[in-house]
Amino acid sequence: MAVIPVERKPLTFAERTYIPQIISGLKTTLKHMVRKPITLEYPEQRPEIPAGYRGVPTLVYDPNGREKCVSCQLCEFVCPPKAIRITPGEIPSDDPTAHVEKRPEEFKIDMLRCIYCGLCQEVCPEEAIWLQNQFSMSGYTREEMVNDKKRLYELGGTLPDAHFKWDKKKAAEEAGNGHH
Repeated sequence: MAVIPVERKPLTFAERTYIPQIISGLKTTLKHMVRKPITLEYPEQRPEIPAGYRGVPTLVYDPNGREKCVSCQLCEFVCPPKAIRITPGEIPSDDPTAHVEKRPEEFKIDMLRCIYCGLCQEVCPEEAIWLQNQFSMSGYTREEMVNDKKRLYELGGTLPDAHFKWDKKKAAEEAGNGHH
């Protein structure tokens, strides 16, 4: 195998001193010095959250402060990384909301597994699970990153809506209007 030498053109004096490259670098540095900074001083400054942002999944109460989740487990079944775990619980017959199927005894979302896809919110028939605008979650242990039912309701709060599944009176009125 023959080796063919590559002819290189000789460097000029300026190229040998690296002065053009140094000036080019300084020009870039000066341009960045006079430009408005784009760095946010987090956490004092927060970025603008775009519309439709999918943040931390939470559970929400209805306007009367009652649980909206009926333990249908659709969110658990649709979750791609299997981050949601629900243990359904029965409602005692003497409870004022006994006409509702059931409510979760345990509801956990492992935020280390969650991929923020939003499928849980989309599939929920009761609009009980809601993606909030919160984007920063931290913890020192893995256990701190698993949100239980109590924590999910703390993060979610109350979501006003037009669902009245908990009110027997409203459900009866709607059923009566449907038959006429």
